Amino acid sequence: MVKRIKHSLEYLIDKSMRNKATEAEENLLNDFALNEYQNFKWDENVMGNSNEVSENIYEGIQFRIGKKKTFKPYLKYIAAASILFLVGLGFLFKPEVVNEKQLTFKTSDVPKSIKLSDGSKIYLAANSLFQYPEKFEGEERKVSLLKGNAFFEVAKDKKHPFIITSGEIKTRVLGTSFHIQMSKSKCEVIVVTGRVNVSSKGQSVDLIPYEEALFLGEKLTRLPVDKVLAMNWYTTDITMNEATLKQVITVLQYKYGVTFECENKQVFSIPVTVFIDKKASLESILKQINYITNLKFNVYGETVKVN
Repeated sequence: MVKRIKHSLEYLIDKSMRNKATEAEENLLNDFALNEYQNFKWDENVMGNSNEVSENIYEGIQFRIGKKKTFKPYLKYIAAASILFLVGLGFLFKPEVVNEKQLTFKTSDVPKSIKLSDGSKIYLAANSLFQYPEKFEGEERKVSLLKGNAFFEVAKDKKHPFIITSGEIKTRVLGTSFHIQMSKSKCEVIVVTGRVNVSSKGQSVDLIPYEEALFLGEKLTRLPVDKVLAMNWYTTDITMNEATLKQVITVLQYKYGVTFECENKQVFSIPVTVFIDKKASLESILKQINYITNLKFNVYGETVKVN
């Protein structure tokens, strides 16, 4: 399938970079590929997403040849274009067509959960959007978090990696639990159990429990994480004893898919004790905090203003 295509292209281009390719292989990669790239019609049902395949091939070649060697960026387009060209010449096996019917799962103002065909459970925060196949058919279990936040309890399957695309990053696991939090400026992956790999734009980090990957400003960073955030608050009641208001607000942002705006940043250091019932509404939690701190919270859609 796509893996075999990717491997064969990497092999040919790797030979070329080491000056080991035959004249026919050089002609195949350098003389015809760019022209093919400009003219071919990509069938996503057969070949997958063209940008994704191209980027994966490019990153794989970079990894294999090492960054110290000269690498021409246009080769990633040659690699993508060569897929159909090589298939047509019989150099590569044609992949089996996998038609996975795609479904979407959207939440409004309350969190909801869904169980996938492999037994994995996804807990979606309020104001979130998730895309998944009706049934997993290929070698990989691929889903997408298109908007918002979610907690994943992935069923173990060593033969079929579970891959989540969320904005600019990809999260790859075999079976574990973790959060993914998305916003316009950043994306975070917080691990609760097991091991998780997160990658983006040629960067990759491996995470264990109580670690997070933060993608911000085109940079992927591994960081320790507050243990309060490393739990499934969608299915568990939480008592936050003497927590800072900032810690409480962080949980509320993730759980309810909202953003808090406050001009006086000093209030974030106020200590509070709050009980968050797993089924509680955002308004009920804000009333608790209001009673303790006398702060006023005004909700405007997905924005909460603190006064």
